[in-house]
Amino acid sequence: MDMLKVDIRKVYEFVPKADIYDLSAKAVNSAGALEKKTGKGNDFLGWVKLPSSITEDEIKKIEASAQKIRQQKIDAVVVIGIGGSYLGTRAVAEALSHSFLPMLKDRKDPLILYAGQNIGEDYLTELLEILNTINYAIVVISKSGTTTEPAIAFRILKNHLEGRVGKAAAKDLIIAITDANRGALRTAVKTEKYDNYIIPDDVGGRYSVLTPVGLVPLAIAGFNIREFIKGAAHMEKACASSVPFEKNPACIYAAARNMLYRSGRKIEILANFENKLHYLAEWWKQLYGESEGKKNRGIFPASVDFSADLHSMGQYIQQGERDIFETVLSVERVNNELRIPEDRDNLDELNYIAGRRIDEVNKQAELGTMLAHFDGNVPNIRIEIPELNAYYMGQLMYFFEKACGISGYLMGVNPFDQPGVEDYKTNMFALLDKPGFEKQSKAIKARIKSLNEEQN
Repeated sequence: MDMLKVDIRKVYEFVPKADIYDLSAKAVNSAGALEKKTGKGNDFLGWVKLPSSITEDEIKKIEASAQKIRQQKIDAVVVIGIGGSYLGTRAVAEALSHSFLPMLKDRKDPLILYAGQNIGEDYLTELLEILNTINYAIVVISKSGTTTEPAIAFRILKNHLEGRVGKAAAKDLIIAITDANRGALRTAVKTEKYDNYIIPDDVGGRYSVLTPVGLVPLAIAGFNIREFIKGAAHMEKACASSVPFEKNPACIYAAARNMLYRSGRKIEILANFENKLHYLAEWWKQLYGESEGKKNRGIFPASVDFSADLHSMGQYIQQGERDIFETVLSVERVNNELRIPEDRDNLDELNYIAGRRIDEVNKQAELGTMLAHFDGNVPNIRIEIPELNAYYMGQLMYFFEKACGISGYLMGVNPFDQPGVEDYKTNMFALLDKPGFEKQSKAIKARIKSLNEEQN
């Protein structure tokens, strides 16, 4: 099988190759620290050797749960989760699905719908309107069961499902993925006897796509989780500390982006020329933003969908502040063939490319864009994916995970905690008068009152 490739040659004009290779030993050592669990955050490194450790029995159990749900003739499965509890699933599903899947009349597999990733009243109301017309199941994902966004969604959807099919039947349409021993959702599992899976204690949400968090909903929706795991296991070997730096894609990517950061490039733009990778970029942004953005350090992760965003963000990338660099996801082989027809009148002046495949035009747009941005003083990293299938998505996502851990260590931060995430929650709980937050509630309301008085 082919393997993902990383090309950093268009970085050397901005950061000398020798400087990047000066980080080679530290990068390889960081990979080793992840594998040996000797670095920061070593209690959250269960993902590092996860692909190769998933057993046949574990896969069969997930497939059996998926089949049990699918046999109930559901039209959709609603994944309730936020952050890593839903982004990994969505990244894979969007990348591998027909672009117009909901419109296909002969669709054989359930759609994946999402809830708990926001607190939008209109969103949930409109979701309920759709669920009133279809048969559906729920996969609820939360370690604690009390994270506000998914907890609200699960309360509403559980109530709705029980109202539709009855409490007894609803139990067979709900799968819970949660902590092994504690939390509100674990209590609900014990009480309601839901089919359930464990979120490993040593795997954080943004690294969890290869746990039941991602595998269960993907299996229900008909995706090949065996190939997904197989691709990740291949990349696990390819990114191991035993692989020399010059052949190790995760180490090369981590070292290149760290040297660009040290040279003043503070923003990384992940660009794709395949719209199916939009949610892969959303997952990537959480992975790198939450892992590296600490101690007033970190590369800011942004993303664009080309060529659409060339007509919106292209001007800035070409001539704006030169504190950016670009990482381009390039898909070598597409799954379909479509050629541009000849036109007698040629009013659009496209006959010069008549007979050519759409993908050929897209590839030239990709190359032309990279050269233009390079000439505009934007360093380019290119990541080539052989094609969009479950195997190569497994490769890509594990590659980014391993490179993120290495990169965080090179940056001097703990890539596996997220202390800043709690700040907004404290303020929200105080403003909502949550029990136990009386002191914070009084303080924040006084602060808001003072600010309002100053503005008046």
